[in-house]
Amino acid sequence: MFDAYIGRRNFLKLSTLGFIGTNTAKSELKHYDSSEGTAKSVIFIYLPGGIAAQESFDPKPLSPSEYRGPMQSIETNVPGILLNEKLSKTAKIADKLTIIRSMTHGEAAHERGTHNVFTGYKPSPAVQYPSMGAVVTHELGSRNDIPAYICVPNQPNEYAGTGYLSTAYGGFSLGSDPASDNFKVRDLNISVDQSRFATRRHVLEVVNKKFVNDNPSADNIKAMNTFYEKAYDLIGNSEARDAFKLEKETPELRDKYGRNTAGARMLLARRLVEAGARFITLTYGGWDMHDNILSGINNQMPAFDQGFAALIEDLSERGLLDSTLVCVISEFGRTPKINNTAGRDHWPKVFSSVLSGGGIKGGITYGTSDSTASDPDENPVEIPHWASTIYHQLGINADKELMAPGERPIEIVDFGKVIYDIII
Repeated sequence: MFDAYIGRRNFLKLSTLGFIGTNTAKSELKHYDSSEGTAKSVIFIYLPGGIAAQESFDPKPLSPSEYRGPMQSIETNVPGILLNEKLSKTAKIADKLTIIRSMTHGEAAHERGTHNVFTGYKPSPAVQYPSMGAVVTHELGSRNDIPAYICVPNQPNEYAGTGYLSTAYGGFSLGSDPASDNFKVRDLNISVDQSRFATRRHVLEVVNKKFVNDNPSADNIKAMNTFYEKAYDLIGNSEARDAFKLEKETPELRDKYGRNTAGARMLLARRLVEAGARFITLTYGGWDMHDNILSGINNQMPAFDQGFAALIEDLSERGLLDSTLVCVISEFGRTPKINNTAGRDHWPKVFSSVLSGGGIKGGITYGTSDSTASDPDENPVEIPHWASTIYHQLGINADKELMAPGERPIEIVDFGKVIYDIII
């Protein structure tokens, strides 16, 4: 097996999914028995570090100053819904958003909180859970030669991987930031002509005959074979490759999104949805603001605000918002009180998430935090409920059991309940 793996890598010299390893589950690699739901795609916008709800989607203008913080709130286009003053563009598309203000869990460490939001599970020493992107790929498969699960710009953490599922369901990483001037997706521009490309694919088929067809129980080889087939499909399809090219967009639209990290990543996410990607994980910023939160929000929020509002408007104008579920989340929130260094510390008891499109209602908030953002007040939303709702909109039953190593059945999400109140 080792010789076959090395030989295939040497002759192909492709690493479009280079993070693929050897972890596999005892299940078929093509296991697409779920049906599409209202949402055909998800753009999962992750704000690493723990964004403060008070300085974003759940301001507390009537609280004492030590809880309210140093920033003001603004009205939105939905009467009664307030946002942070730096979300002025998002305020104009609030009628397209559901803002969940009662997210809660008990993990105050970054790693554990991140595991929660990427997998729907608390960390366990006994099981490596798959990310939502990997599960979606497992259940729904890919379309139009575009990878089903794409990480923009790269896999953000170990919890965004495949867990106990085969590595064939892993995310496609770009290899560079779309905001860079010389942005190129790693290995999409191969330096061989079509004849040599066809020859290499023929060699792949010959190798498959020997190592895959003649060895049907070799899960690791099957996973690697799936990787190479997907790589060839992507490289061989000019329309699929073009999905990654921001230069295809007009200068005016690129300006609208913002010629910065947030804008470029969100514009690329829209292009990938349009091309057929199922699940796009997009990371932006650093929100672990223990010190001087005013400066931190002023630096990070405007680009997010511009790019996010442009993304929602663009999807809506193209008729894609109804079939695209956009989600914004962080691993937890920040402490109710401003600390001695003018920042906020970790606080998983209550934080916010934003959902838009994909059959989710617009112009509402769901759940509340108390007057100081210390605890959920009404309709607390735990991570399994939130994750189950996303899966439901995609047409995936989160109660379904997948098979982990050792023939152990594990539900996609355990104890999750769909939040029907926010669904159209």
